[in-house]
Amino acid sequence: MHTGMLWFDNSKTYSAEKIKKAAEYYTKKYGSKPDTCYVPLTMMFEKGTVEIEISVIPHRFVLPDHIWIGIDEV
Repeated sequence: MHTGMLWFDNSKTYSAEKIKKAAEYYTKKYGSKPDTCYVPLTMMFEKGTVEIEISVIPHRFVLPDHIWIGIDEV
């Protein structure tokens, strides 16, 4: 993914819920559903996760409380 949307969320909600919220905003803003999401290495999915249809990839260059979400160009 070369371009995407950087999303900041430092709330205490579940990680998957943060990704879902970012994906909904991305879809509303850009008119297409994201399929790839890069998260910080420290982001773990806790109990009570929601179902999302996005590839979630931990990456060391993503800062804590940030999500880089978009469409994979492969």
